[in-house]
Amino acid sequence: MISRRNLLLLLALSLLLNVGVMGGVVLQAVANDDAEQVAQRGHTFLANYLQLSESQLSLWRAKEGRFLSELDMAWQDIAAHRMRMIWEIFSDQPNAERVEAERAAIARLQEQQQRAVIAQLMEEREILNAAQRDALADYLIEQNPFGSLEQMLHERPNSK
Repeated sequence: MISRRNLLLLLALSLLLNVGVMGGVVLQAVANDDAEQVAQRGHTFLANYLQLSESQLSLWRAKEGRFLSELDMAWQDIAAHRMRMIWEIFSDQPNAERVEAERAAIARLQEQQQRAVIAQLMEEREILNAAQRDALADYLIEQNPFGSLEQMLHERPNSK
């Protein structure tokens, strides 16, 4: 049977892996380019992919700018909680309640992010025509859940 401490450690590592991988890719993109250029390439790709008109693109950019700014602030908060959780887990005498409090804070922030993404998609949906909505839905469905532990374990080659 797994001890409570090992269970908490496993849970924390799983969470850290999910958040860390996603953050790593974002940081890699930003490190290689200016954040504005990264966002601009994303806008350009989606604008071309969805064949947005100029008026649609203008509305899209206005909504995306606010959304990305809020999402960035949430990532900063998650990163702070993640750092405190890691330090607590690897301290000389980890406090399970503090680890749980940081985990719970991260979970709340991630839930808020999920709600914000859904709200953003609902707003963007109103900008698009039926064919563009279908194209965006298909594109989003084709995306793998980024950084999921299950995906990484599934894709990991068997080593012998």
